[in-house]
Amino acid sequence: MFRFLIGLILAASAQAGTDARPSYVGQARCAPCHAEETTRWRGSHHDLAMQEATGETVLGDFGEREFEHLGLRSRFYRKDGAFMVRTDGPDGELHEYPIEYTFGVYPLQQYLIAFPGGRLQALDIAWDSRPKEAGGQRWMHLHPDDPVRHDDVLHWTGPNLNWNYMCADCHSTNLRKGYDAQADSYDTTWSEIDVSCEACHGPGSDHLRWAKAQAQPRDEVQKSPDVAALDPNVFDRALPNMGLTVRLDEREGVAWPIDPATGQAQRSKPRITSQEIQVCARCHSRRSQLTDQTQAGDPLLDAFRPALLSEGLYHADGQVGDEVYVWGSLLQSKMYQAGITCSDCHDPHSADLRLPGDQVCSQCHAPDRYATKAHHFHPEDSTGASCIECHMLAKHYMVVDARHEHSFRVPRPDQSVALGTPNACTNCHTDKSAQWAADQVVAWYGQVPTGLQAYAPALHAARTGQPEAGALLQAIAVDSGQPGIARATALQALGGYPSPVMLEAIKQGLAAKDPLRRLGALAALDGLGTRERLLAVPLLEDDLKAVRTEAARLLVAVPDDQLAPEAQVQRAQGIEEYIAARQFNAERPEAQFNLAGLYADQGRVQDAEQHYRAAIRLQPQFIPAYVNLAQLLSKNGREGEAEATLRAGLEQQPDSADLHHARGLSLIRQKASGPALAELAKAAELAPENARYGYVHAVALHASGQSDAAIAALARVHRQRPGDIDTLSALISYHSEAGQLRQALDYAQRLQQLQPGNPNIARLVTQLQAAVH
Repeated sequence: MFRFLIGLILAASAQAGTDARPSYVGQARCAPCHAEETTRWRGSHHDLAMQEATGETVLGDFGEREFEHLGLRSRFYRKDGAFMVRTDGPDGELHEYPIEYTFGVYPLQQYLIAFPGGRLQALDIAWDSRPKEAGGQRWMHLHPDDPVRHDDVLHWTGPNLNWNYMCADCHSTNLRKGYDAQADSYDTTWSEIDVSCEACHGPGSDHLRWAKAQAQPRDEVQKSPDVAALDPNVFDRALPNMGLTVRLDEREGVAWPIDPATGQAQRSKPRITSQEIQVCARCHSRRSQLTDQTQAGDPLLDAFRPALLSEGLYHADGQVGDEVYVWGSLLQSKMYQAGITCSDCHDPHSADLRLPGDQVCSQCHAPDRYATKAHHFHPEDSTGASCIECHMLAKHYMVVDARHEHSFRVPRPDQSVALGTPNACTNCHTDKSAQWAADQVVAWYGQVPTGLQAYAPALHAARTGQPEAGALLQAIAVDSGQPGIARATALQALGGYPSPVMLEAIKQGLAAKDPLRRLGALAALDGLGTRERLLAVPLLEDDLKAVRTEAARLLVAVPDDQLAPEAQVQRAQGIEEYIAARQFNAERPEAQFNLAGLYADQGRVQDAEQHYRAAIRLQPQFIPAYVNLAQLLSKNGREGEAEATLRAGLEQQPDSADLHHARGLSLIRQKASGPALAELAKAAELAPENARYGYVHAVALHASGQSDAAIAALARVHRQRPGDIDTLSALISYHSEAGQLRQALDYAQRLQQLQPGNPNIARLVTQLQAAVH
């Protein structure tokens, strides 16, 4: 089922010269020269990231132990030397499964079970490996309050707990997923089962030969059977980077002297690259994978598309919400701007802190200034005196796994009051309010602290549809003092607030050196017209795959006569890369959905329909595929099929506002106004935060002669999303039509505040003022 390549890899030195890129040689070839690093790595989380299930590696109690979770009773036991579990399978019935591999080690250990088609699935009952006095040494369910039945997308036998796609790339070295879409099966391989030397340093064959060249006279090296068949220039003593694919040398010769005046350290020389951070980010980031044909040292955005500070992943102030794996937080930090790398705080081989607890902070922050009551206002040795507890708020994932915030932020309980974001103060003082904490901070420091991160009001305003959102987003997007990932997120949201100022900010983002800002600016163009999308043309030749493929996708529907011949060729190449990246993830409904959208934009209706249906087949609960397939069918004169598609989706997800809204529109097109109104009303009820659904429901009410009800519905939407332009425009129109000119003027003035430079709105306000007076 799985091909283990270690034997082939160890023989690579005799054949590597035939390959353009170096090959993997295995940790055993590294250890003789790097004994100290190997000793530190041995037993680390990286070393134990994945192991074959044996008596030495399995930590859980398989001694005829039963575990009950919300009525489901599972049993862990041994049978013929194998570790076994009897639990619910994909059909909901109890089955016996042998454990193939352990996954992780602390604070919990998961177990992988083999399924047909080369799949490994991660059991959602895990072993809590913490000490008993800490609450560990027990079986636990990763969804403690959710039954997660067999037909749920989160069930352990389903795609969301599939090791091959979800987990494998970051737990083994030189992982090749090997998914075959035609056979719907995997042939997943690795060179080493764990996270070994070459996962971070890249394939080592060239470095191995470089080391041999250093140890022997040049003429003897030329005669060596390991290198005789190879181009001698490849193994010259002067080989760049010592034959490594990446030199993790950003800390070499660097010191962090502490300035006595500030108590803070400053890097002795600037960090001019981010190669180490990018190597770590390959796994320690929330991202989608574009290919597995890259290696450590290759640009991050050639293999991955990282997530921005999106709602659902991050709070509005950038603090972590969902599990985002550190990198996106680090980019927000003042310490990142100062030039730190991951290994300034973490030993890269043991993965431990370089110094225990707060001592690691004292490397750069003078204890006599910061580890004092005058700074933290808490008793010495208390939780409140801890740098980590105050500046690296922890959140638990997988029940017991505490992950610390890496944006290293100043606690802002005042933002908790205004925006509902978390803060370190009430994380400890659970019996107190955010207002109490905010008042206490001002009493201590004499002012509201600010810190580096200033984008919370802008992102919050965008998420909640506030009138000031556009101006706030634009200010963050062009503020060079703010973190690039925040500026990119502001750009992404700015596309919903069209104006000349917005367009200028997008142009700056498209030309930015920071690729995240380029991605954010491209995302802003997504909802705009062809003229604006043409701004993406220069990025068709971007150095990074994630950027140029997104530019190509944006331009796919632009007529050929609006592109220069060279740009047409670049677009075609970018589209090929875009398709290849989605085919790489063809087992996922999201990939099929994106391919369908591309083909729909190209006018390839049959191909688009095929991929929308593939997405539904892969995950029957995947709502976007039903909605977009219905739109495709409707546009092609198949309205009955479109509505049937939406009904099928509602059978899977009866409380989906998206599906109810889409079905309401379909029924309107079929002249069934009564049922349509009911569907649109249901959508607005299920998603009151969605201004579009409330607006469309109101328009339908007005069209059916229910003007008062329409105005009342619009007023509710406006209270929820006061910055929505369509809602304000409809309120002006409907109040004017009803002769309620004062109300119409009030809403027109609100609209003018949103678009102060719009002459049409100014003219409307003047007319209404004249009519009222």
